Amino acid sequence: MDDRASLGREGERRAEQHLRALGYRIVTRNYRGPGGEIDLVALDGDTVVFVEVRTRHEDALVLPEETVVPAKQRRIVRTAGRFLRQTGSEGRTCRFDVLGITVGPQGRMAVNHVPEAFIPVW
Repeated sequence: MDDRASLGREGERRAEQHLRALGYRIVTRNYRGPGGEIDLVALDGDTVVFVEVRTRHEDALVLPEETVVPAKQRRIVRTAGRFLRQTGSEGRTCRFDVLGITVGPQGRMAVNHVPEAFIPVW
């Protein structure tokens, strides 16, 4: 886990494991739209969950989940709207979760799952 891309991939794998253990069903990974990407789209029962995964080493100055700033939230919401339209899912209940993955000694990963991390402005 030396470079950022590798660290991010490992964090996303760990986040997916965490969500599956909670009973979520993963719909897609790395959904891309113009101007944005959503790391994971999952179903929690009937709720569509758009998941942003942030992975940082434990010596980072801020927690990973604190790095999802308003500009990033707006990009996620725009991309989520496109996903909902593209899949005919408009009107479904949805929410936006953030999973902060902190990497500690020996590569151990701690997960902080923040359901409803932000409220979308459509």
